[in-house]
Amino acid sequence: MRGSGVAGAKPARRPPDGLLDVAAMTFSALDSRLLGPLFATETMREVFSDRARLAAMLAAEVALARAEALFGLVPEGLAAALDAIDPDTLDFDALGRGTALAGVPTIPFVKAVGARLPPELEAAFHKGATTQDIVDTALALQMRRGLDLVAADADAILAALTSLAERHRATPQVGRTYGQQAQPLSFGFTVAVWAAGIAEVAAGLPALREAVLRASLGGPVGTLAALGRDGPAVADAFAEELGLAPAPVAWHTRRASMLATGAFLASLVGALGKMATDVADLCSTEIGEVAEPHLPGRGGSSAMPHKRNPVSATVILSAHAAAPGHLVTLAGSMAAAHGRPAGAWHAEWHALPSLFGLASGALAEARRLAEGLVVDPERMRRNLDATRGLLFADAVAARLTASLGRAGAHAMMERLAGRVREAGVMLREAVERDPDFAGRFSSADLDAAFDPGPSVAAAAGWIDRVTAEVARVRATLT
Repeated sequence: MRGSGVAGAKPARRPPDGLLDVAAMTFSALDSRLLGPLFATETMREVFSDRARLAAMLAAEVALARAEALFGLVPEGLAAALDAIDPDTLDFDALGRGTALAGVPTIPFVKAVGARLPPELEAAFHKGATTQDIVDTALALQMRRGLDLVAADADAILAALTSLAERHRATPQVGRTYGQQAQPLSFGFTVAVWAAGIAEVAAGLPALREAVLRASLGGPVGTLAALGRDGPAVADAFAEELGLAPAPVAWHTRRASMLATGAFLASLVGALGKMATDVADLCSTEIGEVAEPHLPGRGGSSAMPHKRNPVSATVILSAHAAAPGHLVTLAGSMAAAHGRPAGAWHAEWHALPSLFGLASGALAEARRLAEGLVVDPERMRRNLDATRGLLFADAVAARLTASLGRAGAHAMMERLAGRVREAGVMLREAVERDPDFAGRFSSADLDAAFDPGPSVAAAAGWIDRVTAEVARVRATLT
């Protein structure tokens, strides 16, 4: 008989036959007790927890009772009775079993809450509403809290990046394209590009809030017929009670707001991913211009004790890789049949909370980078010489254009660049020794051509523009 392979090892605990050990199961890294803290923040996980969902559903029912009481449609005491119910006293496991039976969480929820009410109030509970009204309105309340967290982290990241860009506005760095050295710039400019990309996405948050944070109250097919001619007014009062916007008509099968929210989160993760891609590359042994903030035990290797892996960049880039799939799900859910689709609405439950979770983890790690990135200006300076002066080939060619024309100057520099690579000499030495350059340059001309100062100054000039734009965007986030 095959053993465990470990002498004296105890067999793993197994649930009784036919039963699942639900407490030990997870189907998403975001929900995992082991992996979740790596990929999502505790605060965002709480926003989309089962407890938060039930609390938001209760809040929606309280607001509905208050709105309907204004028009004499339900007893005055219903809202207070609902408000007194603590969501923690509900049986989550029983609600889960009820959801599996009913297909939606609202049905067992309404039964459980209704059982807490006296008969004269229970009869008026949930009047006119349908399952999707409560679930979607609760989701809007959760999204509002989630977007508040996103805004706070984005604001902190932008503040830290603009400060970092200003500190290094004159720190020379190699500019790279296609993974190769191109021209000098400043590290402050590199950081400013990161900040501008994040600000570009974050700028859309106020409009997104206005568009998607809406109450849902339409009844079974969206007409709210059970409330008669008071329906539209009740819907408006319901939204006002919750601090949400009213919808012009039911959005049960108008799901552009869900896609827009997902697209915003995915785009924000993408902007963070640009920064993470650069950081991971700049952290490499061969470049070594920056390092992630060091914490004992962070970024190590089980096999190689010398390693200091870029954990923050890794988490951000993993979120960027995972986000598009969820976005596709939300896009697919827009083709919703009639007044309620089979499957499309339910599919959103997998996608949108996951995007909030992924974004929260990416934002937390980006904030860690923005506030604590370790910069090595000396290594940046040394890397300017890594190509033996080829970084200045364009500047030399520009000074030859007047006498040789653009094509001639370019061809001559290509020839000399080949000599630098083959012979291992410095470009300036190759220029000075080449007979075709005799008399074309003075020593001062060469000094100017090989001076990174003008390129660094040109790069630094853009930082002020980015700082102003970031300040404008940050003012809209708070």
